Amino acid sequence: MKPRVLLTHGETARRYYYGARALAALQEIADVRLNPGEAPLLGDALVDAARDCRVIISDRQAAAPATLFAQLPGLAVFQRCAVDVRNVDIPAASAAGILVTHASPGFANSVAEWIIGAMVSLARYQADAVHAYRSGVPPVVRMGRELRGATLGIIGYGVIGRRLGELGAALGMRVVVSDPFAQAVEAPATLLPLEQLLPQADHVVCLAPANAQTENLMDAGRFAAMKPDAFFINASRGELVDEAALLQALDAGRLAGCAMDVGRAPDQMPSPALARHPLVLATPHIAGLTPEAAEHQSRETVAQLAELLAGRMPVGALNPAQATRLQLLHAA
Repeated sequence: MKPRVLLTHGETARRYYYGARALAALQEIADVRLNPGEAPLLGDALVDAARDCRVIISDRQAAAPATLFAQLPGLAVFQRCAVDVRNVDIPAASAAGILVTHASPGFANSVAEWIIGAMVSLARYQADAVHAYRSGVPPVVRMGRELRGATLGIIGYGVIGRRLGELGAALGMRVVVSDPFAQAVEAPATLLPLEQLLPQADHVVCLAPANAQTENLMDAGRFAAMKPDAFFINASRGELVDEAALLQALDAGRLAGCAMDVGRAPDQMPSPALARHPLVLATPHIAGLTPEAAEHQSRETVAQLAELLAGRMPVGALNPAQATRLQLLHAA
């Protein structure tokens, strides 16, 4: 008998972030219940939709607090189709015997390519010219800057940072990296303390993870430490940036420009006050939105469930020692 699985993604999110091929593969091994609406399943709506389900495969908006696990005695597994599990109460899931899994970051190349595109657009004033032409206004002709020979400063040397470093080096950029947990970086990148990276970099790219230690990592002091003609790019999480300090730096001409795919608006969207700024290039959290990136994570959730049904603990399990409800996967 196939276990019943709730897929929380709304219709559009399911099309963009899960995909038809992954859904077909999931339906081969599970009795899949779909979110029939457009809005994400949150709070009581998520509880009601998952009442008789053994597994929840969730999008990043579907928070899983302790109250969710307390109200679903038949739930065995909570799978996150994303890396970020900050809105999942893992200790509460463990106390209830529910396994929590997450996906690996299959979006490194997609996000790194978005960053390269953002750097080119900022350095060549492409967005300004496009907007002028579309508005029927003659564009201002401005001297641009090449990436070749510029210094790329990467904050955070995870999978995206490493891929970005490769692309930057291939374009002839000098690559410097700051990451307190990195013992070494791949040549030709150079590892530096953040205080040394900021005044050297022409493009500062924030890719650090979001946690208590990195909250407002980029504050007024760090923006002041950057070169006055440097560009700042955030493709990680909005919590890393003191947005008031960034806005002040832009208004004061302390930065040449900024690109952001994330922010402190709901669902990690760029904040409107910053997104409308004339020196800001903002996109609605789409850096990792490519078919290749989306399918990597969705297919991984299918593989994880297949491993569990075969009696094996999958890669991506976050609390395997506390997963005492797994026998429910095979119960009626």
